[in-house]
Order: sequence, then structure tokens, then C-alpha cells
Amino acid sequence: MILNQKNKLVGSKSVLDTVVIGAGFAGLYQLYKLRQLGLQTIVFEAGGDVGGTWYWNRYPGARCDVESMGYSYSFSEELEQEWVWTERYASQSEILKYARHVADRFDLKKDIRFNTRVLKVTFEENNRRWLVTTSKNETFRARFVIMALGCLSSPHSPSIPGLETFEGNCYHTGFWPHKKVDFTGENVGVIGTGSSAIQAIPLIAEQAKHLTIFQRTANFSIPAWNKPLAKEIQQQWKDNYRKLRVEAQQSSSGIRNMDSDQNAADLTSSQQQKELERRWKYGGLIMWNAFADTMKNRDSNDVVSAFVHKKIREVVKDPATADLLCPRNYPLGSKRLCVDTNYYETFNKSNVTLADIKSDPIKEITATGIETSEGFFKLDSIVLATGFDAMTGPMLNIDVRGSDGTLLTERWAEGPQTYLGISMAKFPNLFMITGPGSPSVLSNVLLAIEQHVDWIANCLQYMTENQFSLIEPTHEAEKNWVHHVNEVAEDTLYVHSDSWYMGANIPGKPRVFMPYVGGADKYRDICEHVSQNKYYGFSLSN
Repeated sequence: MILNQKNKLVGSKSVLDTVVIGAGFAGLYQLYKLRQLGLQTIVFEAGGDVGGTWYWNRYPGARCDVESMGYSYSFSEELEQEWVWTERYASQSEILKYARHVADRFDLKKDIRFNTRVLKVTFEENNRRWLVTTSKNETFRARFVIMALGCLSSPHSPSIPGLETFEGNCYHTGFWPHKKVDFTGENVGVIGTGSSAIQAIPLIAEQAKHLTIFQRTANFSIPAWNKPLAKEIQQQWKDNYRKLRVEAQQSSSGIRNMDSDQNAADLTSSQQQKELERRWKYGGLIMWNAFADTMKNRDSNDVVSAFVHKKIREVVKDPATADLLCPRNYPLGSKRLCVDTNYYETFNKSNVTLADIKSDPIKEITATGIETSEGFFKLDSIVLATGFDAMTGPMLNIDVRGSDGTLLTERWAEGPQTYLGISMAKFPNLFMITGPGSPSVLSNVLLAIEQHVDWIANCLQYMTENQFSLIEPTHEAEKNWVHHVNEVAEDTLYVHSDSWYMGANIPGKPRVFMPYVGGADKYRDICEHVSQNKYYGFSLSN
């Protein structure tokens, strides 16, 4: 049992105002806002500390792909002014330090139950409460449940024959040990070439006796050109934070200076190359929206793709290796664009081998290494950089049952059904932060988190002021939103890729495009319109 902020005893079978699941950046800010509303709240966190993604993902080179000054909370001017970032792109350790600082500064940890996983969430119609069951055999009743689970918090391990028989060390980038891992003198294999692999590979290569990278599909990656954050740049942000935050909110990606208002076809070839060179030298995700039609027009996308291919070939000395590293058969940006430090340069090292498992697939993992159709790689350690069951996985890992016993697993059997990516019909008083059907992973996620948390807090305040006890979207509103999300996606190049946006990385998962691609700015306007019109599309009852 614990003592909450109202000095009331809270324990097994206690009745709360709100339960928040997850103590990452979403859960921390949500707790802060709920306290402001005077709501009795407990946060349950499966990990041993705050930070969410930045607590679990400790693999070598783990780093944010949004610049640090923009990847920060905006709710406290004092916090903005006092915190000092050290690098242009913050490392995992620095971001975790920031999360801990926020938790301590606002005394949030006293209402967080660490090392506690929520197993089941059931709506009880007789008392209009949610029954929350935890891994510690405790039950809590709450009026509201808020899922702050993160979009990439359910690591996926591939079903490779013999994986369990490997006698060396095996690591997953999403479950990295808290103690330092030393690959010195080892033969190491990395399976996967997504974002986590692209960040980890250069550092593992510095230690390993030999590193073999098993690649099925090449990914586009743009240099971060990371460096220490100059004091004058940091001060410019601190002097103009309010203006710069608004600029980010009014952009499609939640990132300043990223959007373009020029279509590729409206520029000469020379002008195109000049703009691409400018963005390449700047580095990072800015290449994603190089032209206004990059994600809508294949010809425009091909211009950007060809430019990146050229850069890869300029860096990688071996032509055959460079060719394998050039992504084909899908548009740039339709899979999450990666941001790296010396990724392509790593393939020039004599102790690094690229294995093409598309042409030479992995047959099995043995006690001593990886066997492909045409060869064997003796290994001391294997790193699984195999991604996540994105967006829906974290929700479906919990047994969620709504009104009339509706199972979330059944409701989402053919793909996620939500209204605004925030709530679902038949699941009253249950909210999601950055859920499927929201821009989330196609934007600055921290900005998306703040927008959702603020919206949910305002909704709860509205309900209190107007004496409403229940809220849930109508089936019609939910259906229309899902249709809109799909319709907008179909008008882009995003759907022309077997990406985790589509659930394509998980065997048996429905192939449905999950994020909202209409732009974070337009989405924000839609959400505001809904709330300003007395929560249009929602059913509210006393």
C-alpha cells in the first residue's frame, strides 16, 4: 500500500479517479496534468524507472532522431530554461537523465508503481468503473484508464529455427542489459538493418573482432552530423521557445524547418540537386520532406532516392556492398527514415561483412552460429535488431475488455479501430496516447504526446464541469475516422511499402496502414474542432 497526494490510503481493490499505464514521457506528463485537475491517480510501470523507450532501449548508439532542443517538454518554462542539452541529437543516457530530472523536479515518482505490469483491464458495467489487475496480484478500480504505452514498446523476436539453442550471448536491442556489454575480441552477428541496427552497428564494429550484418532489406539512412550543442544555439532556443514551439506545432511533422512548399517537378534538375545537397549537409529527417510531393509523387521520390543512392556509393568503397546497401522497390520515407553516425562508413572496415539474407536466407541458428543456405557464420554473440510490434502490440499485450465484454483483440482482429487515435467505441472512459489513427510515429512524438495529454486533460475537465460520468466515441464516428485515415494514406506512397507502419514485419498481423498521414498540424486542428464542438463524435452520459 502507498500514500497518494491526497494522503488517502491506496491499495488492493482501491477506487481511484485515474489509472495511467506507462511511465515514459507520455505517462509522466499525463500524471502532471491529472494532478493539476485534482484527480487521484496511480501510474503503473513495468520497468524499474521512468523513461519508457529511453529506459529499455540501451543498445550502443541509441539516440533520438529529433534534435534535442525540439525533443523536450514545453509545459514548463522553468524546465525549458534550466535544462541544458549537450548534443545536437541527444543520446539515450542523456534523454533518460532528462526524464528522471522531470520526475524528480515535479515529485512524480511517489505516484508511480515501478516493476508492475498491468495484465488485465476490464470495464464493470454495474459500477461504471475499470477493474485493473497487476502482475503483483493487486486490483484497482478507476473511473478512467489512460494507456501511455508508447508506439514502439513491444519488441519483436523473429521465429528463427534453433535460436534457443545458441550457446553464445544473444541480445535484443529493445531489451538491452543495464550493464555494459563488451564485444571485444568476439565474432558478432547483427540481424536486421532498421533504425536500432543502424545506430548500433558502427559502435559494435569498433569493438568486435569481426562483425557480420545480416540484411534482408536495405534502409535509407541520412547522416545526423551530430556534434556538441553550441551554447549560442541553445540560448537562441531559450530566448524564443514560445515562437519556435508554435512553428513546430504548425508543421506537418512537428519539426521546424522540415516542410517544403516546392514540388520537385517545378524545379530544374540543378535546383533539385542544390536543395537536396542543402538538406543532406544539414542532416537528419529533413531529407524526408525534401519536396512538397516527396511522399505523394513517385517521380519526385525517385529524385530523392537516387540522390541518396549516389551518396551511399560515394561513401562505400566496395561497389557490390554499396549496391546491396541501396534500398530498392519501395519509396524513400515509406519506411521510417533512419538517422545515423558513420553507418555507411562502417562497411569500409576490414572486420565488417554484409550478408544478404534476401538472396541467401538464414536456415537456422545453431549452438555456435548462423547457417544460411550457402554458408555458415561462426559467432560468439548475436544481436537481434528485429524491431517492434508497433502501435497495436503494446495495447494487445494487455487483456482489455470493454462494455458487453467486448475484447480488444477481437475488435482489432482486422486492424485497429479508433476515433482520433485517442479512444474506441465500446471502451468508455479509456484513452490512448499516440494510438493508431494518430500522427504519432510520423511526427515529433514528444510533441504528439503533449497534444494528446492536453486534449485528454481538457476532456476530463469538461466532463467534471458538466457532470458527465462516461464518454466513448460512437460507432459511426469511429468508422468514419478509420475510413478517413485509410483514404488519406491511399493518396500517398506510404502504402507502397512492407513497413511496420503497415504491420508487415509481424507474421499474421493485418496489413493496415496505422498512423494518420494528414499532417500533425491538420490533425491538431481536427482534435480542437471536436472538443470545441462539445466533443463531436462522442457519446457522453451522466
